[in-house]
Amino acid sequence: MFTGLIQTTGRITRLHPEGGLIRMEIAASFNDGPLAPGESIAVDGVCLTVTRFDSQGFAVDISPETLRVTSLGDRKIGGEANLERALRVGDRLGGHLVQGHVDGTGEVLSKHQNGETLFMDIRIPPELAAQCILKGGVAVDGVSLTINRLEGSIIGLALIPHTLRMVTLGRRAPGDRVNIETDMIGKYVAAQLAAAGVKSP
Repeated sequence: MFTGLIQTTGRITRLHPEGGLIRMEIAASFNDGPLAPGESIAVDGVCLTVTRFDSQGFAVDISPETLRVTSLGDRKIGGEANLERALRVGDRLGGHLVQGHVDGTGEVLSKHQNGETLFMDIRIPPELAAQCILKGGVAVDGVSLTINRLEGSIIGLALIPHTLRMVTLGRRAPGDRVNIETDMIGKYVAAQLAAAGVKSP
C-alpha cells in the first residue's frame, strides 16, 4: 500500500531481458534507510519487488503482464522514474490510498502554465473515467493528484511548484503514456453497483 506522495526520483541505468522478464536497475537513494530484498516499491506507480540493492540503487523484475498493462515498457536508459516505498503502519496518509496496481495507461493531451501552476489534460480509457469523480483522487505515474476537471474520458490536473520539483510529470510531453490508478474506494463502489445491475452514469 502506498500514498502517492513521491519520496524521490531515480534514474534508470539498465534494462536487461532475462527469462521472459525485464530487469530494470535504478540509481536512487532514500533518506529513511536502505532497501531490503523482497521489499515492495512503487516505480512510476507500479508496485514491484526489490530483487537487489546496493549503495548505488536497486533492481526490480518486470513481468510481461506488467509491461502490457503499464507504461514501463516505454522507459529508456537514462530516464527518470517516480519512487515511493510502501506505507508503514502509523505513517501519515497525506495523499490517498494507492495500491500500486495500475489500472491502465492514459495519454497526455496538453499542458500549459498559468502562473506557477502547470495544468495537464490526460485522456484515459472510458472504463477508468467511469470510476473518477470531480475533486476525487487519481494516481498518475504514482503521484496522488486531485481531478479538477472531468469531461468524458479527459481528466484535468493541476500541479503546484512543489509537486513539479519532486516528480517527473512536468517533463512528460503530449503523446506520452502515463500510468493511471483510479481511487480504490471508487472501484469497489463501481463493482458493487455493477453487481446490483446499476449502470454507471
